[in-house]
Amino acid sequence: MGRGIALVPTAPERLRNRDSEYPYRFDSYFYYLTGFTEPESVLVLVAGETPKSILFARERNPERELWDGFRHGPDAAREAFAFDEAFPIAALDARLPDLLANQPALFYMPGMDAAWDARVMGWLNAVRAQARNGVAAPAEIRDLRVVLDEMRLVKDAREIDIMRRAAAISARAHERAMRATRPGAFEYEIEAELLHEFRRSGSQAPAYGSIVAGGANANVLHYRGNDMRLADGDLLLIDAGCELDGYASDITRTFPVNGRFSGPQRDVYELVLAAQAAAIAAVKPGSRWDAPHEAAVRVLAQGYVDLKLLAGSVDHVIESGDYKRFYMHRTGHWLGLDVHDAGEYKESGEWKPLRPGMTLTVEPGTYIRPGEGVPERFWNIGVRIEDDALVTESGCEILTAAAPKSVSDIEAVMRAGRGV
Repeated sequence: MGRGIALVPTAPERLRNRDSEYPYRFDSYFYYLTGFTEPESVLVLVAGETPKSILFARERNPERELWDGFRHGPDAAREAFAFDEAFPIAALDARLPDLLANQPALFYMPGMDAAWDARVMGWLNAVRAQARNGVAAPAEIRDLRVVLDEMRLVKDAREIDIMRRAAAISARAHERAMRATRPGAFEYEIEAELLHEFRRSGSQAPAYGSIVAGGANANVLHYRGNDMRLADGDLLLIDAGCELDGYASDITRTFPVNGRFSGPQRDVYELVLAAQAAAIAAVKPGSRWDAPHEAAVRVLAQGYVDLKLLAGSVDHVIESGDYKRFYMHRTGHWLGLDVHDAGEYKESGEWKPLRPGMTLTVEPGTYIRPGEGVPERFWNIGVRIEDDALVTESGCEILTAAAPKSVSDIEAVMRAGRGV
């Protein structure tokens, strides 16, 4: 970061309706640096000859704690979380101008919140007002995300341990969903099975809104309704993962509602599975970020030609972009404290090289809507297969490998769920 001062606020509480709030979730950057989960908190980091970490937090309040639960208070938070100093959040406006004075640079995250931007400008102006007393405001304002995003890209041993545990919980949840799926059930009933397994295993919340999409709904990439009845002969696509101690997991599995893949369903499923295998093989140190996507696209393009979904050579299907008719998204994203985690995908105009400790998803898919030239036997088949990968020294570790994925494993799990 260099010499200067950094300001990192946590997320505010948000009203759901009237005086009822959404379940609180801290800001990922703030949590990454502090491990502190209470709202109304701000971290100040001073870098230079005498570095220090300062927390501003809510004071103890027995009456509010009776209603809302325990608060650390500044003193206990300083001891428990190893801050150098801690003060009441009510003192923030009074103390910040002095902390900013004569610092060469201010690091914060401009543009994330207009009210916070205005508050920072007010503190800077208060410092500038002291210019005739020889006090200088920071001459440079820099985006702290540039520093933190690069740090967050590579996970340490503690982060990896949490992500392994989150992946294990989500894998069990997907297997539970397979066992519970029947023709005639509603999508929300299967969603409830996922949520049950998440919570009973210690996860605090889903990492994102679960997608439970039967039949044609699987061709809506961010389907959220989860309210349709599942039909015999359809596939069910589930994209769901839990959050554990702030870290996300992200799994997609697609399987037949009645427990057995039809011929066309199997053909498409095996194609997507082969594309994912090719992508996973490309996840290794030194590979560029785009390598897994390119590997998946080549396998899918060949399959679309073989299944007579598209015509022409594989190179033509790729170069023309014709494959995007059935596969229109990228093959993965960074994963961590956010399900679409922080970090750039390119540096100096080139795809970023993968390094040990990076975590990402690998999620090719195929989505076939009814249309001209599309064989009717493939209509309304939507398949996505997604796993979480940790880049290792020699390749990658699939954190979510316990979630059934092969045709034979899926059908065996579903037979067991029916007692067959």
